[in-house]
Amino acid sequence: MTLIVMPGERINEAEEVAKTKKVVLGPGLRRLDEKVVACKAGTLVKKDTNIFWVDSYQKRYVPVRGEAVIGVVTAKAGDIFRVDIGAHENAALSYLAFESATKKNRPDVNAGDLLYARLIVASRDLEPELVCVNSVGKKGKLGVLSEGFVFNCSLNLARTILREDCPLLRALTKEMPFEIAVGLNGRIWIKAKSIKETIALGNAILAAENSSNEDIAKICENIGNILFT
Repeated sequence: MTLIVMPGERINEAEEVAKTKKVVLGPGLRRLDEKVVACKAGTLVKKDTNIFWVDSYQKRYVPVRGEAVIGVVTAKAGDIFRVDIGAHENAALSYLAFESATKKNRPDVNAGDLLYARLIVASRDLEPELVCVNSVGKKGKLGVLSEGFVFNCSLNLARTILREDCPLLRALTKEMPFEIAVGLNGRIWIKAKSIKETIALGNAILAAENSSNEDIAKICENIGNILFT
């Protein structure tokens, strides 16, 4: 059952769960003493019985610690890169926040480069801070995104694509091989074998936002038929 919540509304289900176990609150929810209330309008989502957040249609990103984002390097100031992540201010990224980076072995990053990074500092009172390594200091899928194509989408679509039960990426993979990085700041980077396939993938992803699972399968199949006929 879909539950629509409004700002200021108490989330009773989360409060009940909090009585017996730790509750993790995501975007759109906050604690007020013992209460859990919504701070934005949208659909209440629950995962693994104790993780709650609010899905809402918005394009202005508010940084959240731990989220993966796609940013554009705008400048270098000393040992810090300034990265546009679509928030109210640029994020900071140290040159040491890359795998195997040292004072002598600096990463090859320049203004204009696209980065897939993770937020480690996200606070109203502090400048957002990024890293391009995971919790064990490895690059993984983070770092500079070369070539490909990046486009903006709603934050809701980005979160939907990253859900385990979202059929979109699974359906697209059946049609053609590609690489993708989804930033929770409403940016998606894709890279296929050709520009034509890359643009087709982007159009399919955007068209899927307000589509049912059945329609998503049809959209992906149609794109494959058009490209390979």
